[in-house]
Amino acid sequence: MKRICGVVLLWIILISLPVWAKEPLRIIEGEVVKVVDGDTITIDSEGTRVKVRLYGIDAPETEKINRKTGVVTKPGQPFGEEAFHALADKVSNKSVRLEVMGIDKYRRSVSFVWLGDRNINREMVREGWSWAFRKYLDRFSAYFLDDEDIARSEKRGIWQDADPEPPWEFRKRTKTSGG
Repeated sequence: MKRICGVVLLWIILISLPVWAKEPLRIIEGEVVKVVDGDTITIDSEGTRVKVRLYGIDAPETEKINRKTGVVTKPGQPFGEEAFHALADKVSNKSVRLEVMGIDKYRRSVSFVWLGDRNINREMVREGWSWAFRKYLDRFSAYFLDDEDIARSEKRGIWQDADPEPPWEFRKRTKTSGG
């Protein structure tokens, strides 16, 4: 029983590691095999699939459709599909390096995604395809917020909209409205 409690406690500690760690917890290399939306990918690293949430960004939500019925189960946001395609164009079927900063509540690796010397996370913000995810930024916040300011001032991507709704507010609103 003590052993089981110890394993459970260790798992809880690992799951609750802050995603704002000072240094990467691990470096992983692999090929992007799936782009889920504008801030989530799956890579294959030596035969192991790793779900990845891009650190520091929150892209507009994409519409979710039931594969069997074709019915929309969750609405999407303006520029959700464009953000998805922007990320897919950058990384699909390419070898990337992850700097794992933590694990989120969905057991995804929260990571910086590098394509060579390109920081894909920052590119997504700088090009206007995502917001700087303020809730989870730490010592990197100035970089992401500066990138967002540039995109906003140049009306790139989501900033073409007069008053874009941040994804965290959209999720909260659609969750409470039953959508």
